[in-house]
Amino acid sequence: MERKPPRRTRERILSLALRLFNDLGEPNVTTSAISDEMNISPGNLYYHFRNKDDIINALFEQFEREIDELLDTPARADIGFEDAWLFLHLLFESIWRYRFLYRDLNDLLSRNRRLETHFKTILERKTRAAHRLCSALAEARQLQAGPREVEALATNMVVVATWWLSYEYVGNARRFNDPDYQNAAMARGAYQVLVLLAPYLSEDGRALFNRLANEYLRA
Repeated sequence: MERKPPRRTRERILSLALRLFNDLGEPNVTTSAISDEMNISPGNLYYHFRNKDDIINALFEQFEREIDELLDTPARADIGFEDAWLFLHLLFESIWRYRFLYRDLNDLLSRNRRLETHFKTILERKTRAAHRLCSALAEARQLQAGPREVEALATNMVVVATWWLSYEYVGNARRFNDPDYQNAAMARGAYQVLVLLAPYLSEDGRALFNRLANEYLRA
């Protein structure tokens, strides 16, 4: 069996920092804590990253690459409700993997100009993706909504998706990093986003939505 080559120190730093930021909250993790946990000197860490913001920016770049490809999905094919569930499930999985960005969002944006501008772009791209999704459902006659309603729905979907983790954290802070809790929380998040469409669904669209919701929330 071929052995995988060892990960480079830079990759290990990012992997560990992501875990610590997610588990403990980014404001509670110092570069000294990261180097101590890795059993390397602060100078070795400084060789790869000048400060904690450099680590945060590198992790954000990883997140951007992951979510950029996903946000292109609604433009590549006709979207039905099954596709919407999958799209949101994958979106929430990405958000969960980098959940410190969302849980500590206001604090991060207040002191990191790069994140402020780039996260604004991500919100805009999320809104466009949600708009395309709603428009595709309307064209398929599963959604009965006019242009103004579609625009409002897209915005509301992004608001719920972006701040869902903060809501979950406030209600269940002690269980927040439990893997079993994660699965249920992400399922609830996807449902809360899509249920915004329920009042606008056609009869057939509502029946499909109810069936998929029952299957998805039970899984």
